[in-house]
Amino acid sequence: MPAAAITVYTYKNCDTCRKAVKWLAAQGISFEERAIRDTPPSVAELRAMLAHLGGERRRLCNTSGADYRESKLGEVLDTLPEAEFLARLAANGNLVKRPFLLRAAPPLGLAGFKEAEWSQALHAGSRP
Repeated sequence: MPAAAITVYTYKNCDTCRKAVKWLAAQGISFEERAIRDTPPSVAELRAMLAHLGGERRRLCNTSGADYRESKLGEVLDTLPEAEFLARLAANGNLVKRPFLLRAAPPLGLAGFKEAEWSQALHAGSRP
């Protein structure tokens, strides 16, 4: 059976992204890496991730980034219609929390890299 398709959105100058990619490779987990600034996640991918995050919009955002602060997204985060919120993130990868990992089946979404969390989520089905 082929490995599950995993997509990981990263930013080349992000230390946490580099750690996540290095960790995935060390675990022997195959994935497709995409540059989040050049090809931001689609609205559908962002919607899926938002569902994985329990609808918590702030967890989907790169709240420490300059684009987030300059756009004042934090001030309207909870009042924006979901479609507009997701469209803003899809148009500007700098607004999205990274690294950003999505797997279609079984469904999985992880935003930000925490080794213990990723290990538990990605190895949950493979332990005897």
